[in-house]
Amino acid sequence: MSEDKNVDGKGKHEKAVEQPAVDQSPENIAPSQGEVRSVGVRHGMFGVSGTGDTSGFGGLVRPVIYPGAKQRPYGGWFDEVADALEARLDQTDLGAAIESVVVHRGEITFHVRRQDLPFVAQMLRDDEALRFEFCAGVSGVHYPEDAGRELHAVYHLLSMTHNRRIRLEVSAPDSDPHIPSLVSIYPTNDWHEREVWDMFGIQFDGHPALARILMPDDWPGHPQRKDYPLGGIPVEYKGGSIPPPDQRRSYN
Repeated sequence: MSEDKNVDGKGKHEKAVEQPAVDQSPENIAPSQGEVRSVGVRHGMFGVSGTGDTSGFGGLVRPVIYPGAKQRPYGGWFDEVADALEARLDQTDLGAAIESVVVHRGEITFHVRRQDLPFVAQMLRDDEALRFEFCAGVSGVHYPEDAGRELHAVYHLLSMTHNRRIRLEVSAPDSDPHIPSLVSIYPTNDWHEREVWDMFGIQFDGHPALARILMPDDWPGHPQRKDYPLGGIPVEYKGGSIPPPDQRRSYN
């Protein structure tokens, strides 16, 4: 409700301006409760087992869920992009290249079969109705309990012609972590693919020089995988030592 507000003490009033919280900060609007897909359950914090950890989160149990695939209409220009993409794919034998489409928090993501990724990316770049000329990079994600799809690569595309942003997402099993490189289509992905290889172990086939970019060449493992040990350095303090977080015991 709006209310009158006394301005000058002489009986003149004005309406107080209302602005609901979600209008002030639209990014805080809760996502719509549509279809979701569970990919596991997270227990506690820091990977601690047994006696728990000193953070107080040892008893935390939280499901790991994905937003589910959305059915048409997607809304706004999302449908224009999807229509143009499907029209081009239908002209080839790759009509099933798009596995699903997810619309979540005002963003659209096309989940693509990994073997069809280069073709779809080049079509998104070159087609006049699409013209996603710029790839801002690729991000790696690791879902250890998403059986057969443990490793994900997410590409962020921008159309400067149409002022639109979309995402492509590709998955690969941990047992076969190979995804085609997009460096020949989007050269800016060169160092991004090297970083995802370094941190997550995804092998980008066709990359001109896939090598570690942050860790030493002989570093064991890939540090941003969920199952990678936290490690740490025992620090001496007045005759005692502080072990790494995943080795600390609970005191309550």
